[in-house]
Amino acid sequence: MRNSEEVDGFDGEASNTSMISGASSPYQPTTEPVHSRNVLGDIRCDTEYLRSHFGILKIIEVALSIIAFICIETIMLCLPCGGVYFFEFVSCSASVVTGVLLLVFCLNLHLKVPHVNWSITDLVNTAASTFFFFLSSIVLAALNHSSGAAIAAVVFGFLVTGVYGLNTFLAVRQWRKGEGRSGAVQTSEYTRARTASRGEVEAQPDLQ
Repeated sequence: MRNSEEVDGFDGEASNTSMISGASSPYQPTTEPVHSRNVLGDIRCDTEYLRSHFGILKIIEVALSIIAFICIETIMLCLPCGGVYFFEFVSCSASVVTGVLLLVFCLNLHLKVPHVNWSITDLVNTAASTFFFFLSSIVLAALNHSSGAAIAAVVFGFLVTGVYGLNTFLAVRQWRKGEGRSGAVQTSEYTRARTASRGEVEAQPDLQ
């Protein structure tokens, strides 16, 4: 049988071995505070975006889309109902998608997800909303123009079409300015690289 000293010796060696292995192990327990890992902890409302042209336009778009959706929902009888259903789908989808994008830009969530091209996403949404609101308003005006709710929905549909169209125009102009600026930067960098390479070639001595 082992005496107590041998047992203590083995226990001490085991504890020392575990301490050494723990110190040399790459999987050390982290001491980083939990709140520093919270990516969404520093979300704040960007009031400057809400006061900008795009913020104001998005607020108007969401408001008019919701009003148009409420107007189309008050229609009790429709014959035919294709135009009503189409306008209902367009107004509901536009209000939801534009509202989500408004929250994304207002809360600066687009900075948390940089791998998504939010400018192109916003441009596609505004252009598609412009087209489909215009089309659905024409279809609703042609097929269902007998009730006051349908006429009100058509009016708000054309109003929100104009707002979306203005937003699309501004988004395209901003996108073109950004593309032109990036292209000019790339061209200047290319010219600088070519000039530097020519200078190095001219600086080399003649080997003949």
